[in-house]
Amino acid sequence: MRRLVLVCGVAELDVPGPVERVPERPGKAALDPLLSAHPGVPLVVAGTDADLAAVVLRLLRKGKLADTAVGFVPVDPASAVARRWGLPTDPARATEVALGAEPRPVPLVRDDSGGVLVASGTIGKVRGVAYCDDTVALRGTARSIEVWPDSEAGLRVRVRKGLLGREETFPARAFQIGCTPVKPSYDGVDHPRAVDRWTWYRHTEDLLLIREAARQA
Repeated sequence: MRRLVLVCGVAELDVPGPVERVPERPGKAALDPLLSAHPGVPLVVAGTDADLAAVVLRLLRKGKLADTAVGFVPVDPASAVARRWGLPTDPARATEVALGAEPRPVPLVRDDSGGVLVASGTIGKVRGVAYCDDTVALRGTARSIEVWPDSEAGLRVRVRKGLLGREETFPARAFQIGCTPVKPSYDGVDHPRAVDRWTWYRHTEDLLLIREAARQA
């Protein structure tokens, strides 16, 4: 099936046929005309985890998640998306998979500021109270909190506490925290302002990610 290749920012991708160059972390102005001109055509995103998240966010806001598969060619060998879902990081191999494999649903995580999380969210040192569904995950101080999509639970939360970094991991459909002001980070991007409340939760629709086999890191 024909696929629309989006090369983000300064990324380079050697593929047969034309590609569309878009800015890093492309938004409405760059993506909406392309989505309207190619309805339902699978997308291949070459760029960073943040670039992929920006494209997925636009699909969500346009109501196109259910009918638009997305492949990913990471420019960063340390891509959390690639690690989480078993995607190749070698550009040639990643391109081959993105252009030839089939879409497989993976959980998509949203936040209460209107964003999405495709691989990894973090909160640095923080004091507060946090819940994973109805379970208290934190009451006091944490060295860090990490959240990622999970095929079984929806998302998983790792809370690191104490000087020795003692950690607990919780499965959940939603994570909520009320805390001292902190800037969450999602897919490598810091939230633009400090917040004293934050929520990550599994979206009702999955992301149709093009990959060879269902796998969770």
